[in-house]
Amino acid sequence: MKVESEGRIQKALSGFYYVNTGGEILTCRARGKFRREGISPLVGDRVEVRELGNGEGVVETILPRRNAFARPAVANIDQLVVIASGAIPRTDPFLIDRVASIAALKDCDVVVLLNKCDLDRADDLYAIYTAAGFPTLRVSAETGEGIEELKPLIAGKLSAFTGNSGVGKSSILNALDPEFHIQVGDVSQALGRGRHTTRHVELFRLSCGADVVDSPGFSSFETDELNLELKHHLPETFVEFRPYLDQCRFVGCSHTKEKGCAVLEAVRDGTIQKSRHASYIRLYEELKPLQDWQEKKR
Repeated sequence: MKVESEGRIQKALSGFYYVNTGGEILTCRARGKFRREGISPLVGDRVEVRELGNGEGVVETILPRRNAFARPAVANIDQLVVIASGAIPRTDPFLIDRVASIAALKDCDVVVLLNKCDLDRADDLYAIYTAAGFPTLRVSAETGEGIEELKPLIAGKLSAFTGNSGVGKSSILNALDPEFHIQVGDVSQALGRGRHTTRHVELFRLSCGADVVDSPGFSSFETDELNLELKHHLPETFVEFRPYLDQCRFVGCSHTKEKGCAVLEAVRDGTIQKSRHASYIRLYEELKPLQDWQEKKR
């Protein structure tokens, strides 16, 4: 007897989708229609599956998504947890702002974690991101500072943890749940993961009730997500710019150098942090060469 169930894709590997229905994890193939329509089921997708028995099934329908990312290939992320540091390696605010901008475009919240605060309190980064309105926590994977305060911010949500190399992403996840590294280690061993082995995407449940996707660092967001859609909506993705966007003297203001620009005035009076506007300028210049015809080729 074939049974219809609903669940979430926990892992995708070699054409198989592992769907958690709440009662079991079904090993599923996807219907051929998805390939014909150019659609791929993604880790994080809510799906309807047809159970075939013996723990197997078929993905029949992908339910509406909140968002989807190209790399890591994942859907329905509630928030990006961006890990930064004032110690070595010191994080360039532009890296945080780049990810935060993409997150805003994807209807995705952002939490900023300042790790290694036992070595450096990262006062400048703390000031920038609290002023910009982001939940910002000082944490230390080494001493445990801030870890308990982090748990309610991620409980009940699907979060992707990301950060520049060496900033302590894995250490924070292990501090949140000591079982996490065991889960990831088991997967690594099973896949024979080496330095250059392609990593699949998988969701993990932490003991605090949070779901996390173990995503790559900032570099994965630099190409696929920096596209024309971001170019056309860049000012709105800087959340603290939004109250000023309709107050500029000229329609179509780029908020870079125009007279009568309300955003620039807010930067001058300190309402908007100078480093945030500097990141906006860098992204604006990076995206400016993109033309509409290029999007059609993608």
